[in-house]
Amino acid sequence: MKTQRGAAYERVRAARSKDRYTGIDYIYNVFSDFIEMHGDRRFADDPAVMGGLAYLDSEPVTVIATEKGRDTRSRIRRNFGAPNPEGYRKALRLMKQAEKFGRPVICFVDTSGAFCGIGAEERGQGQAIAENISAMMALRTPILSVLVGEGGSGGALALAVADEVWMLENAIYSVISPESCANILWRDTGRAEEAADSLKLTARDAFGFGVVERVITEPAKEPERIFDTLRSDIARWREAAAAKTADSLLHGRYERFRCMGRIKR
Repeated sequence: MKTQRGAAYERVRAARSKDRYTGIDYIYNVFSDFIEMHGDRRFADDPAVMGGLAYLDSEPVTVIATEKGRDTRSRIRRNFGAPNPEGYRKALRLMKQAEKFGRPVICFVDTSGAFCGIGAEERGQGQAIAENISAMMALRTPILSVLVGEGGSGGALALAVADEVWMLENAIYSVISPESCANILWRDTGRAEEAADSLKLTARDAFGFGVVERVITEPAKEPERIFDTLRSDIARWREAAAAKTADSLLHGRYERFRCMGRIKR
């Protein structure tokens, strides 16, 4: 029987599971007629970020997802879901295109964090993340982000500045991994379970703090039912968002983030 301590780390393990659905699964099972678009028009195409046009029922949308890959070969090609700057710039290019044509943006986030290699830093990783955060806050079209696995630090936040953020119940959202946190605080990665409990990184924690609007239950049996749930829920969100003006969307998005961390007296 599991004790309460360590329960958060069980969520971490679930979010990292090799059998877990990845971004590409959500794109092809929730939407139809997906057309992938490539490149950031500056440097290269980043396979760790997928994006393009699709239909949700009969309505056109822009879909963007971080993609980890499912086997060794695809994980290496996708850089294990750790985007380079060009991945975030590709995502931003697609968001700006969606704004131009009045399409809602739906993002699926599953990344341990942005890639921290030398090349990524030389090409402006921090700037790319900051530009996405700034631009998404001012984007005059509806944005929904769904955390479907790991939501790691700024690498996740660069695709999660949205009108609403949802999390699957076994997803996590944190400024740092439990292992890195344990190493920084105690020089002992063996205390990762303790760090996970302290980080409050589970979906229920995020919901309690007002960081996310919804926690989506993952079916224990027939896990593929999650696609039907998301399809209907996103369709309802899109319909409600379409009824709002761009100014009201921007105001609501601004207030959403301003309210985080506010102390109630």
